[in-house]
Amino acid sequence: MEHNDISVGLDIGTTKIVAMIGRRNEYGKIELLGTGKAKSLGVHRGVVNNITQTIQSIQMAVDEAIAVSGIKITEAVVGIAGQHIRSLQHSDYITRPNSEEVINDEDLEKLEKQVYKLVMLPGEEIIHVLPQEFKVDGQAEICEPVGMYGGRLEANFHVVVGQVSSIRNIGRCIKSAGLNLAGITLEPLASAEAVLSTEEKEAGVALIDIGGGTTDLAIFKNGIIRHTAVVPFGGNVITEDIKEGCSIIEKQAELLKTKFGSAWPGENKDNEIVSIPGLRGRDPKEITLKNLSKIINARVIEIIEQVFLEIKNYGYEESKKKLIAGIVLTGGGAQLKHIKQLVEYITGMDTRIGYPNENLAGDSDESLSSPQYATAVGLLMNGLNKIDKEKIKNTLKVDEESLEENTSENEEAKVEEPKKSIFDKWGEKFRDFLDNAE
Repeated sequence: MEHNDISVGLDIGTTKIVAMIGRRNEYGKIELLGTGKAKSLGVHRGVVNNITQTIQSIQMAVDEAIAVSGIKITEAVVGIAGQHIRSLQHSDYITRPNSEEVINDEDLEKLEKQVYKLVMLPGEEIIHVLPQEFKVDGQAEICEPVGMYGGRLEANFHVVVGQVSSIRNIGRCIKSAGLNLAGITLEPLASAEAVLSTEEKEAGVALIDIGGGTTDLAIFKNGIIRHTAVVPFGGNVITEDIKEGCSIIEKQAELLKTKFGSAWPGENKDNEIVSIPGLRGRDPKEITLKNLSKIINARVIEIIEQVFLEIKNYGYEESKKKLIAGIVLTGGGAQLKHIKQLVEYITGMDTRIGYPNENLAGDSDESLSSPQYATAVGLLMNGLNKIDKEKIKNTLKVDEESLEENTSENEEAKVEEPKKSIFDKWGEKFRDFLDNAE
């Protein structure tokens, strides 16, 4: 069985590690062949802090995905997040040797490679170089310069930077788990791929991915990534607050949060009480749901306000930067009851919960279309997009080679007829037209 159309997404989160194996079906949707999930033990706030435990967790998730799919996998696209991630804006240009030839993909690659050579702070490395708008010979606001004539190609870039040690640690965990790195993607970009529509990216949207250890933000406008940020708080901090506030163990606090928790305290009546078994024969604890919601509400407000500050820093209130599509919430934290209403109340922006099910084939397991799997689905999509690009490149290569063979057979004709530009051809047609008119 050929597996050259199959990809693997590996989401190394703070609370869970998910491995997803899939391919595109004939309708362009993702067919999930196998999914594995393991508790994440060696990751804190998106950063690996225990190599051995992380390797074990990755292996458990990967082994489960292999067992379900029956497919042996060798490489994966991995997500990267964590508080060490930062982003910056940068402009750069190249002068093309021959302005008579049209701009092609090689020119764009050359310009991108030039940005990768930027000198970063010690211990930092560039993860992504994302082109925004291009300028060709001073003409601004060009989205796609390929096929245009020009001598000077300029572009604004969104550059995502991370710590070398953190990236290397993730690489080492993947290698030790018996996999190769097919690519590294910033997690909010992967989540955006899975839950945002083209229309939303065009209109202007802020994606907030509330994970276990971090909350990631990605802002899009006119179909282009404009801003990314990582806030070092997530669902785990809420669990920690419940644990401290109610004097219970972490396992119970997590269960309370997911089963009875609400981000809006007004919803619960004073007489709603939940009883928690005591440890080793001790008396059970009684906790009012109103009190539980107050603890959750305080922390969620803090997280959302920090993210909203990042959105304000982007300057979304300016008419040029207006985010018409508002906010899309995803990640495990988006499953918290009434969080949508609270976000709308704090920010005054339209909000919806983002589910990755739009990109999945109809017969997929319903539980996998939950917001907590958005990053894993996005990473899988990223890997499949890379495969598609490779296929197109190879097809073009084959076409070019066969074209060269045909032209080499008729070398004399080639010498007589030099390569004509589009303007020469148009000029000839125009002359023919005038001759015929006479």
